[in-house]
Amino acid sequence: MPARPVRLTLAVLVTGSVIAPMAQAAPGGPPEPPKDAEAVGSGGAVSSVDPYATQIGIDVLRNGGSAADAAVAVAAALGVTEPYSAGFGGGGYFVHYDAKTGKVETIDGRETAPASADEDLFLEDGKPIPFDQAVTSGLGVGVPGTPMTWQHALDKWGRKDLAEVLRPAEQLAREGFVVDETFREQTADNEERFRAFPATRDLFLPGGELPEVGSKLRNPDLADTYREVAKRGVDALYDGEIGADVVKTVNEPPVDPAAGREVRPGAMTTDDLRGYRTIDQDPTHLTYRGLDVYGMAPGSSGGTTVGEALNILEGTDLTAADKTQYLHRYLEASKIGFADRNRWVGDPEYSEVPTEALLEQDFADSRACLISDDAVLPTPVAAADPKQPQDCAARTTDGAEPYEGPNTTHLTVADAEGNVVAYTLTIEQTGGSGIVVPGRGFLLNNELTDFSFTPVTPGEPDPNLPGPGKRPRSSMSPTIVLQDGQPLLAVGSPGGATIITTVLQSLTGRLDRGMSLVDAIAEPRASQRNSAQTDAEPAFLAQPEAEKLKAIGHEFKKTAEIGAATGVERLPDGRWVAAAERERRGGGAAAVVTPAR
Repeated sequence: MPARPVRLTLAVLVTGSVIAPMAQAAPGGPPEPPKDAEAVGSGGAVSSVDPYATQIGIDVLRNGGSAADAAVAVAAALGVTEPYSAGFGGGGYFVHYDAKTGKVETIDGRETAPASADEDLFLEDGKPIPFDQAVTSGLGVGVPGTPMTWQHALDKWGRKDLAEVLRPAEQLAREGFVVDETFREQTADNEERFRAFPATRDLFLPGGELPEVGSKLRNPDLADTYREVAKRGVDALYDGEIGADVVKTVNEPPVDPAAGREVRPGAMTTDDLRGYRTIDQDPTHLTYRGLDVYGMAPGSSGGTTVGEALNILEGTDLTAADKTQYLHRYLEASKIGFADRNRWVGDPEYSEVPTEALLEQDFADSRACLISDDAVLPTPVAAADPKQPQDCAARTTDGAEPYEGPNTTHLTVADAEGNVVAYTLTIEQTGGSGIVVPGRGFLLNNELTDFSFTPVTPGEPDPNLPGPGKRPRSSMSPTIVLQDGQPLLAVGSPGGATIITTVLQSLTGRLDRGMSLVDAIAEPRASQRNSAQTDAEPAFLAQPEAEKLKAIGHEFKKTAEIGAATGVERLPDGRWVAAAERERRGGGAAAVVTPAR
């Protein structure tokens, strides 16, 4: 039986907060702000993976800024402290709820392929080049969309100008931040390729060594970049000297000849930069348990895939189900959603994407009936045609799971007026292309490797092959949920293709299983993406339900960590809850303007 529409009135006790000790900065520098996994209060809320960025967002709100102002300021700060996940050289998706109009709107700031790109972008002699070589190259670099996203968001919903909201991040880059264990580990994981590029090596391997935990890392070049953009606007990138430096770096990768690394050049032009535009896009929308769920439409696959999976789950009372049944249904719905994602979702400017049909309840019902309580669907599940839903018939295919880099970052912001932002931004791989633009202090993305190098399913059309000016498919899933037209919660995560399953698991944990938002975010995760094995964290496999799932037929592959979600929720009394990770990526940072006593 379908569950009744939910009416959420959960009271939140601030007992789940995790407060990390302040790291000791280099002499004369400020300590790292504390990390709280949960905060409750009024005046607005900010949640991100980084305490410096969250504090900057709170300061903007306290000084009269809107949710959009704070979101841009947080994103710019993450370009300093989380440079391997996102930054000036990347792109992303910005989802905004406007308290005055009651509307949810989105900005597509995804990177684009240069005009020279075609379906053979990553082929040599008719065969795909090795993936790791595509990642660390000029070929994989898309035209950045992040700076224009910032400006566009401020134009639409901001109260402050770009120069003002960039100023705290400029100061942070100039003064430096305290290196934590996660930053050192990510640097170590990239050390070999970072050493191949002098500008990258000089910035992230100071003195030729890995940065020490507790030391201060400064980035004066990025501070200067932010200052130049504050003076000239984003044209400094799209029609100025910063852009000229980006094009030169893409086309002539500044690799150290002594590194012995082949780094293929790209073919980006200044015309590609001048021609870049963000896109105002209608969000995806569906109702789930009587709530309105809004997400990012294609080229992101987040809104359609999370939405299809929720529609599949709509017919099951997940509140009454035991935990094994709940997890089984969640995994199978994810599997089916990914089957349809891989077949149908790409850049809608270049191929027909049946967005509305993918989100029809009739289509979801035709897929939900494939799920059995005591068996697992064989993989890979074949896609179905959402425009012509058929009676249940489970089929398999020869398709492979497309790869998508695991890094990215997500921030969530709400202001005192009730405006809400869910913003996911990225440079793709951890460390992006590995190439810092000399003298500019930021890494270039490798987003074009999100394209399929060859068709995923032989003999079937693939909407995600490269093309001139095309945007690669993404899994970023910034999501806002409304109850009776008012914001209830917003959530998102990094994690490549696991973003979709992380958001889905967090939503169902909160909306169906009665967890607080911080507990739903902290819950052990598993990610099924239409493959024979399901990625699962050690804590997930340690649960007794994991053995029961194996008995049904689920197979698991251990992975250290999945995602790093953040979210905000509005309580019935109007206060805000900010929620972040307790442990993943060293713990996130949640804060409110005026904490509750």
